[in-house]
Amino acid sequence: MKKAIMIISLIFIFISCQKAKKENVIQGKTEKEQIAVVSKIPGKILKIFVKEGDIVQKGDTLALLDIPEVDAKKSQAEGAVISAKAQYKMAVKGATENQIKQLEAKKMGLKEQYEFAQKSIRRLNNMLKDSLISQQTYDETFAKYQGAQAQYNAVIAELDDAKKGARIEQQTMALGQQDRALGALQEVETADKERYIIAPQDMSIETITLNLGELALPGYTLFNGYIANSTYFRFTIPENQLAKFKKGQEVTVHVPYKKEDIKGTISTVKQLGAYGNIATAYPDYEMQESLFEIKIMPANDDQTKDLITKTTVTLSL
Repeated sequence: MKKAIMIISLIFIFISCQKAKKENVIQGKTEKEQIAVVSKIPGKILKIFVKEGDIVQKGDTLALLDIPEVDAKKSQAEGAVISAKAQYKMAVKGATENQIKQLEAKKMGLKEQYEFAQKSIRRLNNMLKDSLISQQTYDETFAKYQGAQAQYNAVIAELDDAKKGARIEQQTMALGQQDRALGALQEVETADKERYIIAPQDMSIETITLNLGELALPGYTLFNGYIANSTYFRFTIPENQLAKFKKGQEVTVHVPYKKEDIKGTISTVKQLGAYGNIATAYPDYEMQESLFEIKIMPANDDQTKDLITKTTVTLSL
């Protein structure tokens, strides 16, 4: 009888010690920052260059989309650019060489007429002074002289405009059309680059949501993964234990499945917004108390790069 009582007492003491030991340790989870890679323009999955579990570097191509509409728009934009450039060159350069030659010949002909009219009006002016001709005859010849002079001045101005090119307003308008066409081409080229789905950061591929031939819509998540070297530990504590943890405090986290201790620093202490975010199993707290989350960043990332996400870790109080 005494022996049985002694065994029961030892078991009770052992259970009490284990309970006290567990009360001085809280459980948490290993976490990593998640990242989602989405598509910006719609297209069918043409190729997938990675598989689940792969580690990729920033800038690696993850998938290729088939976007036939972009090719058609690119051809249209290239044609518009060629046309706009030609329009601008024509506005700046002005008339062609043949047009210049025609105006030069016209100028020479009108110059001869103008000079002949000048000579004629001088002769008639002297004859009018000697009363050899009537005033009517002189006035008719003078009108012809003024007409020849106006035509000569007009062809000089026309030739000058042809050599200088179009008006500055027309040149500006043609330049604006050229810039607009170049902008449209640049927009299409940017869209063409979006057919390549690129890794935005060093990351691990956890899930691939679409298969070959399926349609990727704008904003649809194609790849889910974890950012490299982003491991941290998350614990949930009740309000009555809040005084034991401070931001910047150095602590040691134990990883049971690897039997390793990892040093870290508490980076944040914040209230939990939802009960579903609890990281510690069965936290001991009163109903009127709030729950808080502490986030611990490891001191050495090399120690945590192989840790599996969502595994249990412990922290001694």
